[in-house]
Amino acid sequence: MKIKLLFSLLFISTLLYSQNGGLTTASPESVGMSSDKLAKIDSHIQQYIKDKKVPGGSFMIVKNGRTVYEKNFGFHTSKAEKAYQSSDIYRLASMTKAVTCVAIMQLVEKGNIDLDDPVYKYIPSFKDQVVLDQFNAADSSFTTVPVEKAVTIRNLLTHTSGIIYGSFNPGKLMAVYEKHQMNVGFSHPEWTTEEWIDKLAKVPLAHQPGKQFSYGLSMDVLGRVVEVVSGQSLDQYFQQNVFARVGMQDTHFYLPQTKFDRLAPVYTKVQGELRALEEIGAAARASYPKEGPRNFFAGGAGLSGTIHDYIKFINTLVQGGGPLLKPETLAEMTRDQMPDVITNYQPNPYQTDGSFALGFTLYQDKPTKKSPKSPGTYEWGGYFNTKFFIDPAEQMVFVGMTQIVPFNDNAFWEDMYKLIYDAID
Repeated sequence: MKIKLLFSLLFISTLLYSQNGGLTTASPESVGMSSDKLAKIDSHIQQYIKDKKVPGGSFMIVKNGRTVYEKNFGFHTSKAEKAYQSSDIYRLASMTKAVTCVAIMQLVEKGNIDLDDPVYKYIPSFKDQVVLDQFNAADSSFTTVPVEKAVTIRNLLTHTSGIIYGSFNPGKLMAVYEKHQMNVGFSHPEWTTEEWIDKLAKVPLAHQPGKQFSYGLSMDVLGRVVEVVSGQSLDQYFQQNVFARVGMQDTHFYLPQTKFDRLAPVYTKVQGELRALEEIGAAARASYPKEGPRNFFAGGAGLSGTIHDYIKFINTLVQGGGPLLKPETLAEMTRDQMPDVITNYQPNPYQTDGSFALGFTLYQDKPTKKSPKSPGTYEWGGYFNTKFFIDPAEQMVFVGMTQIVPFNDNAFWEDMYKLIYDAID
């Protein structure tokens, strides 16, 4: 009888965790924050909407496992016909990378992968790679030199592999990627993940592995590594080993048709005015979540999901790994990795006063540190203007979701972070 009762309690506990990620709602004061000061975030976001700098979106703060801020602002269309809500599905883009990193570390934890293994051990097409040397702008011809050492799993996780985003690097690098038809990021109508990554392996590296930080398609290669090692497609692996474990019920590479109407629109600036892509006849630029099912899974950029799903995921990490990772595995994933891959590392261009962990910018206690976030905080964002951070010292996580490209107003986020930390008593 006692055994049956124990199993019943375990089942109920697991079910509740899968439904709400272990989160409860509480007053800010119950976790040492000020309601009045958090309310300043409302004014901040509303001012940006009034100034037509952002269309709106969803924002959440969880501290000590309790949701203390959850609000939605703005409307899906310029006619204010449909308000943003927490059930909206957002294109996560590069926030997919965090999920891929967790998947890789799960396989490291099991002993199926070593961080310093060469990538070609799992994907043979990465054997004998070359590095771009001379480039002729007149005809886009180029020469190469052999790699001094093979790209490793750790190189991929730290963006020190030399595999870049061609579309983000105008000039010779973009030309080389275009020549190989490699300016791909979210999806492809014909290729499988395997075909894509095998093609990418033939593109010359931008630099010798481990010589510098260069943001790019490394996490997409890791997505293929997950497939090879696990024997599952990346979407199946994520569903079984990440989403189901923390209750992410609305996160997908390709949305089921029943969820199409929940996909938030993407906005852009047209002659100084914010317009949804649908309103200017350019919806195809961001329609990939509705174009499945496909056998192409971009481990660096392909997921879409709700703010609730993502905050469950990162809250699991801030609390020590939960059903995803052991504490020691999480500690390796979130420590400064640069001394292991670049001897004379200079802070990457995305965070001038931090360093880099396995897949995340990492804040450190440096004299140059300008952010209010605690040392040890790790974070990233997404192309369509989504952000998250994980602050273990404060046991606090944040997710902000909007959908606008391009968006170069970093003050929107940086000022919001200051308001969040000002609210901690």
